[in-house]
Amino acid sequence: MAEHKHGEMDVTEHEKTFEGFIRWTIYVAAFSIAVLIFLAIFNS
Repeated sequence: MAEHKHGEMDVTEHEKTFEGFIRWTIYVAAFSIAVLIFLAIFNS
């Protein structure tokens, strides 16, 4: 087994996945807030 060397792993796919997760989390949160504001305005 090869020796592990700290800092040599390629993490580009991991970073892309994490950025996508954060982006969709922000979209869902913004949509949820917009729905709550809409419901509050129209007393639904």
